Amino acid sequence: MEPQVQQAAANVSAATLDHCAGYTNFMAKAFCQGGPVMIVIAAIGLLVVFLIVNRLMALQRLTVDKQNVTENLFTMILRGDIRQAIAFCDSRPTPLTNTLKAGLVQVMNRRPDEEVQVAMDASVLRETPRLEGWVSFLAVFGNVGVLVGLMGTIIGLITSFGGVAEADAATKAARLSMGISEALNCTAFGLIVAIIAVVAYGFFQIRIGRAVNDMQESSMTLMNLVVANRDKIKD
Repeated sequence: MEPQVQQAAANVSAATLDHCAGYTNFMAKAFCQGGPVMIVIAAIGLLVVFLIVNRLMALQRLTVDKQNVTENLFTMILRGDIRQAIAFCDSRPTPLTNTLKAGLVQVMNRRPDEEVQVAMDASVLRETPRLEGWVSFLAVFGNVGVLVGLMGTIIGLITSFGGVAEADAATKAARLSMGISEALNCTAFGLIVAIIAVVAYGFFQIRIGRAVNDMQESSMTLMNLVVANRDKIKD
């Protein structure tokens, strides 16, 4: 029974090799030769692309020009018009403006400076997860892509060397090349997915870090401005 199963596997491998040989595009042919594991790697790749597009759109929506926002707000504060400053923040709901608004609300309510600062610090903590979203999963998918590629490599090598020992001379070369091709293609595609995911993760971490720094820097500047101009604030 075992020789029949091995012969059937050899026939399937040879048929797959012939089928993949029909592709003229290098990437399509390599994907076909990679075997079933390539489907898992492709799924991970699609998730990575989805996360990248999602975060790019989210960060575009959640970030604003810090200089423009702070210049307008600080001009209003110097005039003592806190209500207008709050309305300005409401018209541009982003993590930066939400953080500054949290402090301005406390200023309008005549709260002590310590409470103003605490309100803005708490807002930074609330808004940071909005910026991060699912970015951490890019690092996870990067690691998983490498591991799945290595799993495909192991499966390909097992298929190759296990089948060559039992194959006849006519199919031995085909089975060997099929197994090695599956192993190497899985490794290559797994690494491609991992590299894209890790690079994107690093890029987003830098963008998010800058946005968080903008919130912290602007809140400190606002605090200093409020302390120096408390007497100008209108009721």
